[in-house]
Parts: sequence; C-alpha cells; structure tokens
Amino acid sequence: MLNKNFNTFPILKTERLIIRQLEIGDEQEIFTLRSDDEINKYLDRPISHTLEEARNFIIKINEYVLNNDALYWALTLGDDNTLVGTICLYGFSDENLSCEIGYELLTNFQGQGIMQEAAKEVIYYAFNTIKVQKIEASLHKDNQCSIQLLDKLSFKKIEKADDTNPQLVSYYLKR
Repeated sequence: MLNKNFNTFPILKTERLIIRQLEIGDEQEIFTLRSDDEINKYLDRPISHTLEEARNFIIKINEYVLNNDALYWALTLGDDNTLVGTICLYGFSDENLSCEIGYELLTNFQGQGIMQEAAKEVIYYAFNTIKVQKIEASLHKDNQCSIQLLDKLSFKKIEKADDTNPQLVSYYLKR
C-alpha cells in the first residue's frame, strides 16, 4: 500500500530550488505555461486563454492534492517565490505500487538543469516516502528535451508502442 497522505503538503528543497505547493498567486506563471505554444507543442491539452482558466486549474489541482490523488509542485529558485515550472506525481496505483510523473518549465529557464534537479528530488520522495516501486512517464515521441531528461534520470524506454496513441512513447524507472 502506498503512503499517500498529502494533508501536510511536502515541501522539498535542493541546492537551488524550493519545490512547494501550487498556490493562487501562481496564476500568472501557470497561465504563461499553459498558453505558451512551444511548451504545449507536445502536450494534449487545451491552451489557456485567460487568467481565470489558470486560477481554476490551480483550484482543481489542489483538490486532487487534498484527495490524495496527486502531488503537484511549483518549482521556485531559492528565496524567489516565483514559479518557474511544475512537476507532479499522479496516477497512483496501490496494486502496482506505481505512479506517473509529469513536468514543465518556462522556456527562459530551460537548459539550465533545473528540471533534472527537481525530478531527482521528487523521484527520491516518491520511492522513499510514498513507497512507489515504479515511476512511469508518457510523452510525445518528438519531445527530444523530455526524452533526454528521462535518459539522464535512468528511465528505460518501453519498446511496445501505445496502441491508443502511436505518437506517445513510455518510459519507466524502478526502485
């Protein structure tokens, strides 16, 4: 059984990052993430058109956290509380002792190792606190930056194609 009690939200820290809960004050950065054509190029989701949509997204995500269905962190650089990206764990399976990971980073913060640093900390938390045995990731086959990140994190590619969406490739990391 997974240890999914997120009533006290886990704040994680790395050398450069504070990885904290998403809050309404992040609405502008969430809007930017969810409306940026480059970031959304490989994601199957509607583009955000208003700050209200971003605010509603934050409210919905925090309900998932309250229900212990997902963890969704805001990535901030040190003492600057401004969101530069997000990372999440979701799709928890008690039966398979697994979950999925997802992430996104504002374009002007890409290529600096921020997501690799955040993902290492979140993966450590997933394995050692939540007690998952396997973390999965599904992404568009052309999303080379994300594929390179998963390779750096020692994820293995699942060679069998996704029957429901041939554009997706899947990866996994076992404890």
